[in-house]
Amino acid sequence: MLMRRRATQAEYFDDPGRTLAEVRDAHRWLARVNRITRFEWPFRTAVTRALAPDACRDLTFLELGAGDGSLGRALAAWADGRGWRWNFTSLDLNPHLPALNPGGHNVVGDACYLPFPDRAFDVVVASTMTHHLPDDAAVCRHFSEAARVARRLVVVSDMQRSPLLYTGLSVLLPLLGCPPAFRHDGLLSVRRGWRPSEWRELARRAGLDDAEVRSELGLRLTLVQCRPDR
Repeated sequence: MLMRRRATQAEYFDDPGRTLAEVRDAHRWLARVNRITRFEWPFRTAVTRALAPDACRDLTFLELGAGDGSLGRALAAWADGRGWRWNFTSLDLNPHLPALNPGGHNVVGDACYLPFPDRAFDVVVASTMTHHLPDDAAVCRHFSEAARVARRLVVVSDMQRSPLLYTGLSVLLPLLGCPPAFRHDGLLSVRRGWRPSEWRELARRAGLDDAEVRSELGLRLTLVQCRPDR
């Protein structure tokens, strides 16, 4: 039996009534934290470890819970510096997605019910969106849907529920001058996170028996599944 996640209340970030200006402001604060935590690092590392250099040259990506598309832009720019072409489709439930990510290939949709055919993208990624899902059943559905539409690789990264991360954010967010609602959400995100054994069990339930779950310094979890050739 899985340990129940310790916090079930919603984050301000998930309030559907937020205006575009409020959403933009939240993403500006999130960008500051993401730069410090190197949010793109687990994805570029997982892709280059799992795929041969020739396979990395031209890839299509689907990002789930894309927010303002910043992860896709960061990874595409990093790949471009190596002469590679990584093309991103950004999916998010937020109807403000097209305004937040102008010029991007945007799809407003649900990460648990993806509007794409099987094996539609080379790589499917998700960064700190999984903890926004309401329960374990939704997480399993999210994992299985990501695997369904991926041809080569699934990489999902999120917060590890740990005292170290909670304490670190308790210090960092006020130092950065983050507003109270953002600080509330950051700490709640940690309490809604998982431990490695919990994510492995959820991946197993989702049919991703061969998925690898990595813990990065007890702060972040990354699930990586290489899809079999079919």
